[in-house]
Amino acid sequence: MSSQTVRQINTDRNDLTAAEIGAVAHLYRGEVYRSTIWRTRLDTTTNWAVVTLGVALSISFASPDASPLPLVLVGVLIILFLMLEARRYRYFNVWRARARWLETHFYAPMLYDGDLHLEENWQKVLAEDYMHPTYHIGTLTAMGRRIRRNYLWILLIQTLAFAGKIAVHPFPVTSWELATMRADIGPLPGEAVIGFGILYIVVWSGLAYWSWRNDVTRAQARGAEKSNSMG
Repeated sequence: MSSQTVRQINTDRNDLTAAEIGAVAHLYRGEVYRSTIWRTRLDTTTNWAVVTLGVALSISFASPDASPLPLVLVGVLIILFLMLEARRYRYFNVWRARARWLETHFYAPMLYDGDLHLEENWQKVLAEDYMHPTYHIGTLTAMGRRIRRNYLWILLIQTLAFAGKIAVHPFPVTSWELATMRADIGPLPGEAVIGFGILYIVVWSGLAYWSWRNDVTRAQARGAEKSNSMG
């Protein structure tokens, strides 16, 4: 039998054998397992960010004369953890998307009406993803999602803690000039440090908002495509 004939037979198939259904079930279990492992790794980097921020808070608020510098330096580590977590999230999203694809196109139709709907060619989409694996989202989108889920709160706590340290230690601030003087870090004037802090929050918040809008647009596009295919 020629390869062209085999290809034609595979194209015209409208059902799976019991053995093939069992193989797909094992495939789904493997994808769920991998997505669970990578989801745990995401929690690990978030925990690192929380712990390092807690250490910085402890050092800066240990005494009224303690420097607020640790609250600034910890921002570098938080950004590092965020980038590492975004990379891990891109891997996690591959396994999660495959498992979700099997749930919506294999298990749900089989449970709902006993038909795998192979005529919709969902199995070919999955096969193509296995033959040519790629990330499903970009780095900026992954970073934005992680900021929305966890890191925005961490960044806000860091910023508010720095502002609180400047405002109350070693005694309550009474003027803007005193606040900027307390914010001085070495050769950097307090105005520059405060301005950088504002930019710090605005950039990460903007990235979170952009990723949210991007996710909404993609969801609407998928919904419109599904409606057109059903119409």
